[in-house]
Amino acid sequence: MSGSDRVGVTAGSRRWLPARIWALWAASRPSQLALIALVYALGVGTAAAGRVVEGGPDGVDAGVARTVGYGLVALIPTAVAIHYANEYADVETDSLTEPTPFSGGSGALVETGLPRSFLGRATAVASAVAVLVGGGALAGGVLAADAGALLAVVFLFGLAYSLPPVALVDRGVGEFVNATLGGLVLPVYGVAVVATPTVATPLVTLPFALVVGCSLLCTHWPDRDADAIVGKRTLAVRWPPARIRRLYAALAGLAAATTVALLLAGVLPGTVAAAHIVAVPFLLWGGRTLTRRRSPLPAVTAMVALAAATSVAWWWLAL
Repeated sequence: MSGSDRVGVTAGSRRWLPARIWALWAASRPSQLALIALVYALGVGTAAAGRVVEGGPDGVDAGVARTVGYGLVALIPTAVAIHYANEYADVETDSLTEPTPFSGGSGALVETGLPRSFLGRATAVASAVAVLVGGGALAGGVLAADAGALLAVVFLFGLAYSLPPVALVDRGVGEFVNATLGGLVLPVYGVAVVATPTVATPLVTLPFALVVGCSLLCTHWPDRDADAIVGKRTLAVRWPPARIRRLYAALAGLAAATTVALLLAGVLPGTVAAAHIVAVPFLLWGGRTLTRRRSPLPAVTAMVALAAATSVAWWWLAL
């Protein structure tokens, strides 16, 4: 779910902070961290409802509040390391593109004039913290093995998304990897923190992952010219506008079809299925504006609204 965090990225917004501290704060992408916490809460709520975990409600960790806290503490440094890596890798693109509130990076290095190596070192430190916290939680039995494995997947593929020599985003698969990590692996991690997932667990998150894919197509589009100049080969660079729009329509249509199929199969509760409707108008709006306008607002709104609505629905069932 990579994107931007341009809100408040101005010289005036950092007058009360030293440049380096402000840059670390901005590059961590606070609004993205809040969204990650929301998707994590979606996973925890899914588990708490007891529909798609082993043992039903009785299979949920009795000390759920404490366990959820540990899971979030392990997740945040992982997310910060991934964001720093993305900002480090994208500094050339960020200096060339005209940002929107949801694309173009945080602008932390461009705004402060700090060298790229500053975020390189920050990435290394944040990665070490993530490994120590996550590994310690796993070794201490705070995190279950499956939760630890999922967190490791997010960490490793999140870094590989941006950093060479892998740099998945440059190979035309970054959008799919990012959608899988943020839309499927992350909520299943939330489930695994407090219960044991089943085969049905990733299935109920699949529509959200597909909507995340729609959002990524829209957030990459405004940066296509800058990405092409610096050699990044995202789908927005590789594909013509008509093909990008067809892929968007296919992902949105598949999200709707999957939701209906899971409802009819009895896997997705009716309340949760109904919550998916909130994303429909925004997805339709996004389909109309993709490649025709720079702003990815409609699809980003669809993703955030769906995360919030389904989280509320699952927690409603749980409580």
